[in-house]
Amino acid sequence: MQLQPSLPLLQPRSPLFTCKILINPSKKTIPRHPSPSTCPSPLLPRYPEVERSVLVPRELNYPAQLNPFQKLAAVALDKIETSVIMPLEKNHVLPKTVDPTVQISGNFAPVGECPVRQGLEVVGRIPACLHGVYVRNGANPMFAPSGGHHLFDGDGMIHAISLGPGNEASYSCRYTRTSRLVQEARLGRCMFPKPIGELHGHLGLARLGLFMARSGLGLVDGSHGTGVANAGLVYFNGRLLAMSEDDLPYHVNINGDADLETVGQFNFDDQIDCPLIAHPKLDPVTGDLHTLNYNVLKKPYLKYFKFDKFGRKSRDLHVNIEQATMVHDFAITGNFVIIPDHQMVFKLSEMIGGGSPVVYNKKKTSRFGVLRQNDAVGSGIQWIDVPNCFCFHLWNAWEEDNTETGDKTVVVIGRINTKDYHIRDELGSGSSERAIPRSKDPVRLLGHSRSMAEVFRHRKSRFTDRRNHEIHVYRFGGEPFFVPENKQRKGENDEDEGYIMGLVRDEEKETSEMVIVKAGNMKQVGAVRLPTRVPYGFHGTLVSQQDLRRQVM
Repeated sequence: MQLQPSLPLLQPRSPLFTCKILINPSKKTIPRHPSPSTCPSPLLPRYPEVERSVLVPRELNYPAQLNPFQKLAAVALDKIETSVIMPLEKNHVLPKTVDPTVQISGNFAPVGECPVRQGLEVVGRIPACLHGVYVRNGANPMFAPSGGHHLFDGDGMIHAISLGPGNEASYSCRYTRTSRLVQEARLGRCMFPKPIGELHGHLGLARLGLFMARSGLGLVDGSHGTGVANAGLVYFNGRLLAMSEDDLPYHVNINGDADLETVGQFNFDDQIDCPLIAHPKLDPVTGDLHTLNYNVLKKPYLKYFKFDKFGRKSRDLHVNIEQATMVHDFAITGNFVIIPDHQMVFKLSEMIGGGSPVVYNKKKTSRFGVLRQNDAVGSGIQWIDVPNCFCFHLWNAWEEDNTETGDKTVVVIGRINTKDYHIRDELGSGSSERAIPRSKDPVRLLGHSRSMAEVFRHRKSRFTDRRNHEIHVYRFGGEPFFVPENKQRKGENDEDEGYIMGLVRDEEKETSEMVIVKAGNMKQVGAVRLPTRVPYGFHGTLVSQQDLRRQVM
C-alpha cells in the first residue's frame, strides 16, 4: 500500500536558478552572504542578500476551503511568528553548526531541479558492470531558512546519472516529494520545524508550539509525516527507497528516461507505521533487509526487525536500552546483528532550560549489543562494553572462530582514520578488546568501507587502504560506491576486482563530474561531465539495468 500525501504532487519544473561558488572549502573561508537566487519559482531556493535580517514571509497561500475561524487563526499565528519569534531569533547568535550562512554556502548551497539532460560528455569508458542508474541523495532546502538551519535539515533531492552502452550518459535531479515539501511548496515558505537547526531551547519550544497549533487547526497536516527523506537510499524488492530516520521511506520510481518520480510513502504493504533509520542493511546472501527504529518519546526506545527478500516483515524485537539514543547505523554478520548503544542521547527536558534535546552523555559507557538473527524474542542479546568508543557509522563486521574456546568472535570495524585497531567482541565472555591488525602489509588493514563494498557485507575482507594515492588541488569527492566487475565471483581474491564510482567537485574550475576508478590499482578509467553543479551530499547506490526492469511502479 502506498501512502500518498494529502496534497497533490508538484509538477516538475525546469530550473532557472544559478549559483556562483563563493567558497573554496580548502581555504576555510565562509562568505558573509549566501548566494542570491534569480528565480521566484517555489521549487527553487530563495536567498536574501541581507546578512541576518528577519525574512518576513509573503502572504500565505492558505487553501480556499478554510473556514472563517481557521483564516483568522492563521493570520494570528503568522503575526506571532513574524512579530515575536522571528525577531527573537534574529537577536540570537547562531553557532556555526546551525548558521545557514555556513551550513548552506559554497557547494553546500542548494540547486534547482534539473530535467533529464542526455548526451553528456564521457571521458574514457563506462564499464559494462556499471550500466544502470547511479543515484545519490542529499539535503537541498527549497526555501531560505528564517532561523537556524543545519545541513541535515534540508529537503531531500536525488541526483541520478544514467550509464549505458556506447558511453551513453544522462543526468537529472529531483526533489523527493515528501508530504512536508508538497505542503510548504503550496504555502510558499517553511512551515515545518527544523529538528536540528531550530529545536533548541525556548525558541525551539516556541517553534514546536507554533507547528502544533497550525496542525491542530488544520493549516498544515503532519499526519503523513514530517521527514525530508534526504539521507539514505536503498533498492529493495523492486523499489528505490529514499530514507531519513524521521519518517517512513519514500518510494521513488526511475522511469524509462532515467528521470525520477516520487510515488509516495511506502509502509511495506501496511506492515509498518514507524520511521526506519537511514542505514538499513541488505544481506547480499539472503536478500533480507535488516533495520532499526528508535523512539525519542517512549519505550521501547529501540526496535529491530527485518524483511525477507519478498518484503515480508518479521516480528519486532525490543532492544532494552535505558535512554532514548540516536542509533544512526548498525552492522550485520551472517548470524548476528550488532547494535551500537553510544553516548548520543535524547533528553527533551533540556529544552526547558534553554539547551538542546540531543545531548552527549559523557557518563554513559558505550557498548555493542550482539543479537542472533534467529532470536525470536530478543532475550538473548549480549551487551559488550567498549569504553572510549563512539562510532556514528560502522564500516563492517564479521565472525571468526575462537580456536581456544570454540566460541564465535565478532569483529567490528568502526573507524580507520584514527588508531590502527579493531574491536573484537568475545561472545560468551561479555568482553571486548582492541587489537592491532596483524598483516604482512601494514597498509592493508582489516575491514572494508561500508559504502565501497556492500556486496561483501559481513565477510572478512582484506583491503582498507588509508593511502590517499593521487589527489588534485581543489578537487573534493563525496562518498564512493564500489561495484564488483563480476557479481558471481565473490571469493577472497576477487575483493578488489571492480570499480569505485563517486561524485567529484572541482572548486577551482567550478565543475562537477562522476569519476570511475579501477579499484585494483586506483587508476581513473572514466568520467562523466555533469551539466550543472552538484552539491555535496550524503549516500548513494547503483540501480542496475536488471533491477530497473524489475521495478514496482
